[in-house]
Amino acid sequence: MASFTHGNITIEVDEDGFMAQPEKWNNEVALALASTEGVTALSEDHWKLVNYLRDYYTKFGVAPMIRKLCKETGFPLKTVYDLFPSGPAKGACKVAGLPKPTGCV
Repeated sequence: MASFTHGNITIEVDEDGFMAQPEKWNNEVALALASTEGVTALSEDHWKLVNYLRDYYTKFGVAPMIRKLCKETGFPLKTVYDLFPSGPAKGACKVAGLPKPTGCV
């Protein structure tokens, strides 16, 4: 297992950069992981998306389908990609501390 360090944050990650121990996620970890996705700061919209993903995962044990994500957050798909250029599965789920979604390339 590899480790990722950013500032004073060090976490174990898998080969794709997703957290090996999601229970260690916090806001500082989210900011550190965002840097790997080309996101230098998390706006209110970023946090809305991240918190939705975390809540959904906590309730259902999986990441939501993109259609549900857009419907529930009110963000069109283009906005999701504007917030997380690598996409909702790779970028947003990684920053939210979720495991790599099934079917994520």
